[in-house]
Amino acid sequence: MATDHIRYDVLARDALRGVLRRVLADAAEHGLPGEHHFFITFLSTADGVKLSPRLLAQYPEEMTIILQHQFWDLVVTEDRFEVGLSFGGIPERLVVPFAAIKSFLDPSVQFGLQFEPSETAAEAPAAKLPAVSAPSALPVTAAEPAAEIKDEPAKTSEGAEVVRLDRFRKK
Repeated sequence: MATDHIRYDVLARDALRGVLRRVLADAAEHGLPGEHHFFITFLSTADGVKLSPRLLAQYPEEMTIILQHQFWDLVVTEDRFEVGLSFGGIPERLVVPFAAIKSFLDPSVQFGLQFEPSETAAEAPAAKLPAVSAPSALPVTAAEPAAEIKDEPAKTSEGAEVVRLDRFRKK
C-alpha cells in the first residue's frame, strides 16, 4: 500500500471538526434553531478538558453532554468550547477541546459524526491533543422523539442528563 504523504485522514478530521466549531459558534450566537439539539461525547481526561473533581469522579473516562434547553454561556474558540450546565442542581462550567470529542450527534435531523482514537501516538498534533482517525458519519435512529423547544431561558435549578449514545445507534 502506498504511503499517504498528504494525510487525507487528518484533513478530513480537521474539516469535520470545523463543522462542529461552526455549528456550536452559530448556537452560541443565535441559539439552537427549531428542534436541533446536540449530544457531545468527549474524553474526560484528555489534555485541555476542564471538569470539576465531582464530575471527573463520576465520568473518569468519557462523558456525554446534551445541549438543548438547559445550558448557558456557550463560548466557542478556535480549539475548544466552554459551556455552563447544571448537574444534579449544581451549576458547572465545562471546557472541552475539539480534539477531545469522540462523537457529535444531532438526533433531530439524524446527523452524527464519530472520531475514533488513533492507535499510534505519532499522529497526535504538536499540542499533544489526542489523535483521531478519519471521522465517519453515524447512522442515527432516535429512541425517543425530540423534546418540544420552549421559549424560556435556561434554568440552572434542573440537572443535566448524561446519556450513552449506544441507545441511539442501530445494532
